[in-house]
Amino acid sequence: MSVGVTLTETTFPEFVGAADVPVLVDFWAEWCAPCRIFDPVLAELAVDDGRFQLASVDIDANPALVVRYGVMSAPTLVLFRDGEMVWHSTGARSRARLRDDLEPWLATQLH
Repeated sequence: MSVGVTLTETTFPEFVGAADVPVLVDFWAEWCAPCRIFDPVLAELAVDDGRFQLASVDIDANPALVVRYGVMSAPTLVLFRDGEMVWHSTGARSRARLRDDLEPWLATQLH
């Protein structure tokens, strides 16, 4: 299972580069139990917050993205602003912790 917009090696650059809000990308895998547990946390936060777009990448189906962004395990979260990676984290976390981790990147305008 994945959450948000599903991206592939083909759709990733345009989607992330053209977004007018930050994009939080969840690098996940079907076999990853923590990913399945974490999906609802991500989905709830994305709906409740509204300051970012949620997207997902299946790491097994998109190895070039895994290499490009240094994904070593799942789940890995990467936040992009204006097409540039600004934050990343590995592992599932509570909704409160994730919200706190993202807040500095969502509360400020880096333009």
